[in-house]
Amino acid sequence: MTQNRGRNSPVEHGFPHLATVRAALTALHRRLSRDGIQAYATGFAPADAAFTDSDDLYLGAQRVAAAVVRHLQLPDARMVIAYRSMAEAATVELTAGPEYFIEVNDRFRTHRRDLAAALAHEVTHVLLHRLGLHFPGTGTGTGADADADGTPADEILTDTAAAYLGAGWLLLDAYREDALGHQKLGYLTPEEFGYVLAKRAAFFGPAADPSVLFTSPQAYEAYVRGAALARRDRQRPPLAAAGPVARRRYARARRAGAAAAPDGAPYRFEGAGAELRVSFPCPVCEQRVRVPVRGRLRARCALCGTVLDCDT
Repeated sequence: MTQNRGRNSPVEHGFPHLATVRAALTALHRRLSRDGIQAYATGFAPADAAFTDSDDLYLGAQRVAAAVVRHLQLPDARMVIAYRSMAEAATVELTAGPEYFIEVNDRFRTHRRDLAAALAHEVTHVLLHRLGLHFPGTGTGTGADADADGTPADEILTDTAAAYLGAGWLLLDAYREDALGHQKLGYLTPEEFGYVLAKRAAFFGPAADPSVLFTSPQAYEAYVRGAALARRDRQRPPLAAAGPVARRRYARARRAGAAAAPDGAPYRFEGAGAELRVSFPCPVCEQRVRVPVRGRLRARCALCGTVLDCDT
């Protein structure tokens, strides 16, 4: 189900779902592996999202849905699109396939530019359903578990996967504000979408930078804010890129050993003396990495394979 926040609904900002987003990134890397993630290096092409007033209402929607299916590498999944009046932007019926029925909001009959964004979320639901990827306790992917603010955890997982696998920039680009109101699709905040997209760009390199794709100025601004947080992830101690203030705080905690770490610090110590070790989240996949405390060293994340320069 794609959440639809229209002109009369407030748009949430910031990073209220950050812990769940990070857990989703780890879950995605665990399920797909590094090689599986690498298969999504090419992002969804803007031309494939085009759905104009000159397109047939149903054939055009089927064409866009087929493009999303190809991008997410579901070659035998057929999407049947129907329009109806509803509060959500879209919903999908998850079955064994090969046909999946997607209902989209009637407003996409005329407001067509964001149909691809709604379909990106729904087709990602199908992908995760086929992969059997969901958070513990949600079983069928219905989102029984919820984040702290009540947002279904599996909806956060779906938005995160869509963005990280190259189609979710459409969801962020659907966020727009003007003098008359605003619109946003998806469950992540605009900044959280930006954060995940920046994580994707850091993993795949400059070619995956989505900033040139945005048609919405507000989407670009949210991406910049999200990218700033993703950049700070790569500067957390004990990573060598950490700044002097963070390093001094880390050094004080290291002297205290396993007994303490600053409130909110991502790292944790265990053991003592020559056996002292520190664990911290990988800035790419958020899997915890555990290394000995012995000064400068290079560590490889066992999950995503990223080599990390550390100063422990």
